[in-house]
Amino acid sequence: MFNLLFSPLSQFEVYQLIGLDLSILGNIYLSLTNLSLYATLVLLSVISLHFYANNDFNLVPNKGSIALETSFASLSSMVRNQIGGLNEAYIPFIYTLFFFVLFGNLISNIPYSFAINASAIVTLGLSLTIFLGVTILSLSKHGIKFFSFFIPGGTPLALVPLLVLIEFISYLARAVSLGVRLFANICAGHSLLKILSTFLYKLFSGSVFIAILTLIPFTIFIGLIGLELAVSFIQSFVLNLLVCSYIKDAIELH
Repeated sequence: MFNLLFSPLSQFEVYQLIGLDLSILGNIYLSLTNLSLYATLVLLSVISLHFYANNDFNLVPNKGSIALETSFASLSSMVRNQIGGLNEAYIPFIYTLFFFVLFGNLISNIPYSFAINASAIVTLGLSLTIFLGVTILSLSKHGIKFFSFFIPGGTPLALVPLLVLIEFISYLARAVSLGVRLFANICAGHSLLKILSTFLYKLFSGSVFIAILTLIPFTIFIGLIGLELAVSFIQSFVLNLLVCSYIKDAIELH
């Protein structure tokens, strides 16, 4: 754990914080890892923000309330445009998913914190869960007609086996594509900032002349930090946009 103070890349490692052996109840071992701790922190942060921005008893909305209402309006518009105006029942899920991923990304930008969305366990687990949910939704809505999704319209009979195989593999790829995209972008961005920060630290530790010249690349580094914050929002939006397209495919079999 102390290695975290010297290596920010340790924010990608999952390690145990507290362990509890309940031998009285059998072979039960409970442990609290940094992954579960930060997942809980993300959840509490999202809930706390919404309690803070609650505007039910205020005549004039506060800034937090305006920001959340704007976010809800944007996500509602995305759901209506992608899935259709009659499918607004999916807005709560998209809204919750957006803020969970967003806060996970933002908290991971704090130095020496744990990057929850740079953990393959989290992102692939989330991706697989969404994939199974969308598949179950389509099967419950269309039944056996769901399998027509793998046969494009107007396909010659001779090409049906090949295209079914291609479409089936493409469909299964959705189970990992969401998670890999989010994992790769967050992990790559954090790794780049770590490499640059280490290099800049070495330059600032040199002579005064070198330290002054280092101010130029340091300003670029500050810009990259701002870019990484922007990526946190962009990746959250892109993930939800893709989830909306998957739900649309499940409903309309396109």
